[in-house]
Amino acid sequence: MIGSGICWTLTFLLILRRGVLDMTYGMPLAALCANLAWETIYSFVLPHTMPQLVVDRVWFAFDVLILLQYIRFGPIVKRVTFPFIFYLELLLGLIIAFTAILSLGVALKDIYGAYAAFGQNLMMSILFITLLRDRKTVNGQSIYIAIFKMLGTLMASVAFYTQTKTYSHSLLMQFLFVAIFVYDVIYIVVLHNKLKLHHIRPFRRW
Repeated sequence: MIGSGICWTLTFLLILRRGVLDMTYGMPLAALCANLAWETIYSFVLPHTMPQLVVDRVWFAFDVLILLQYIRFGPIVKRVTFPFIFYLELLLGLIIAFTAILSLGVALKDIYGAYAAFGQNLMMSILFITLLRDRKTVNGQSIYIAIFKMLGTLMASVAFYTQTKTYSHSLLMQFLFVAIFVYDVIYIVVLHNKLKLHHIRPFRRW
């Protein structure tokens, strides 16, 4: 879990760095809303115990910075005609994500928020692929973001499968572990190929 936390922290830092360099945002809106909602809930509403609480709050701070990048660069990247619609979409996404994740945790009596965490992780893995396709550029993305995301989630999956009785026996969690890994590998391959297509050396771009 320590390794997972380190890898995800590096993922957030690299997303922020790439966003500054490319003047864009590096995380799809739905994934950003889900991440920010999860970290708000388990940092302040239903706080985890130490030391996970510290990690949650660090991630919360990173996601706030990513949110600010989205607000700053989103209208330009998306060529927004009506700013009101852009901000309404963002607000609605945050409200729905917060309500859905909180409700899911309560309904499943999942005090750790693990089902929501891995569920939104799968969504994120798919959305990074669609973001790459829809932008038709590699702005805001790098092979290291993809690799550290994969490693962070893979380490968490191994930890949950080997060290917890509840989650290791859950068919849904086992499905999520595998599905996330598959999509993360696909994202790395697709991004690697697209970087080369744009004449960018994948491992020289941080």
